[in-house]
Amino acid sequence: MDYRRKRRLTFFTIGLIFLLSGIEYAVILPTIWRYLQTLNAAPYFLGLSLSAFSFSGLLAGPLFGFWSDRTLATKKIILFANVFEIVGNFMYFMGYSKWLLLCSRLVAGIGTGAGSSIFGFLTRNTAPEDRSTVFAAVMACRQAGLLIGPAFNIFLRLCDFQIGPFTVNKYTSPGLFMCLLWILLQFVVLFMYWDFTPQEETRQRNGVEREEVEQEEEEGKPLVGPNELTGSYGTVTSVKSRTSSVANGDVTHVSPPPSPPPEEVSSSPFKNFSASREFIREEVVVLLAAQFITLFNQTALETMVTPLTQKFFNFGELENSIMYCLCGVEVIAGFLFVRWLSKRVAERVVLAVGLILCNISCVWCLIFLANPQGGFAWQLAEFIIGVFLQVLGLPFVAVAQVSLFSKITSEKTQGFSQGIRRSVGGLATILGPLWAGGLTFNLYVMLGLMMGLLALLTIMMVVSYERLVAPETVDRPTGTESED
Repeated sequence: MDYRRKRRLTFFTIGLIFLLSGIEYAVILPTIWRYLQTLNAAPYFLGLSLSAFSFSGLLAGPLFGFWSDRTLATKKIILFANVFEIVGNFMYFMGYSKWLLLCSRLVAGIGTGAGSSIFGFLTRNTAPEDRSTVFAAVMACRQAGLLIGPAFNIFLRLCDFQIGPFTVNKYTSPGLFMCLLWILLQFVVLFMYWDFTPQEETRQRNGVEREEVEQEEEEGKPLVGPNELTGSYGTVTSVKSRTSSVANGDVTHVSPPPSPPPEEVSSSPFKNFSASREFIREEVVVLLAAQFITLFNQTALETMVTPLTQKFFNFGELENSIMYCLCGVEVIAGFLFVRWLSKRVAERVVLAVGLILCNISCVWCLIFLANPQGGFAWQLAEFIIGVFLQVLGLPFVAVAQVSLFSKITSEKTQGFSQGIRRSVGGLATILGPLWAGGLTFNLYVMLGLMMGLLALLTIMMVVSYERLVAPETVDRPTGTESED
């Protein structure tokens, strides 16, 4: 199979991995609270179960990233990580006790750590100018999973049968469903994913060009000529001429084809690595802050939305599902627009646009949602505008900060660096719901902190705007330089 087809199938498989991660979130989240109630769990178990998933992913991300940087064996890491997803979701399906359910989310969360290795793989195998579009497409796949995930609950909630000692109902069926999907994904990864490298493409291209040149020289060369005696024709040595020169004893003029440069895969990418030098830099701190603050605010608002709609609009499950579906459509459209925009403007411009939208959204929520005024229709319009603005800004910030982060950190240790970035995001997804959960009915305090964090991030970006650009000299993988 040629390189291009391998590349297309590998990228398709990566998109499928992120699609399943979005489906899992959308399938399990709507029913986990009722599931815990059937197991006589206290209310705080909901927060523990959701946080456990993020916590184990937070720890696993840098470890898997470190592993991928040293071995470049992303395929093995994905297969290994998916085992945790399979086991964790099967434990969720068993559901004997609240503690088993809590452990199931802890185990499944380890599987998300493979995301850091995947982002490192994408960084190594995409050109800097194409990276934003690739990352936008991958993130859109997860949002597509979030969008279509609730549709699976339509038939999962109808499940009511036994499999041996296990009961399959609307609470346990999401675990069994996701377990089967992750098993199927294992086969997809086995047969449709390759750990290709830029060196492979370079070697293939050079090999094809060398064969074409040799063939042209062989066809255009006279039957008898002086070059047959020396074994050299220009800079290309044909098999026939080399054979003639050796037969005549003239080996001094034989010029063998240049050997490819040795790959430095065997040497550790962490040989001269310094965490302080890599991460304690102005531009890196700004991007990590953007990762934390935007995810903190996003998860806090997600936690606040459902109680708010119940309090002011008496929304039920159907209305909330429709709202989440519309938000998913908006997010996917936003990622597609950012994918188009990133080809025309710099990432820091995209990041600035996203921060402006997030600031406008937070100000709007402080003014109109913290203390709603007017009738039902006016309050509903205020709520819709606030949610629309918040969701609109997310794709801009998410894509820009991931792409920029991949460019200003070393490509050789990209898996570990992406693991650190995802761990910072995981910490935000743990703290965001905890902050919002206790202040659902004190929105001025909750939204005030969010606005303060956004203002701080905006100031940081303005001060460091000139540094938020890819360096002119970056370390490239061996073999990607042009051979003149």
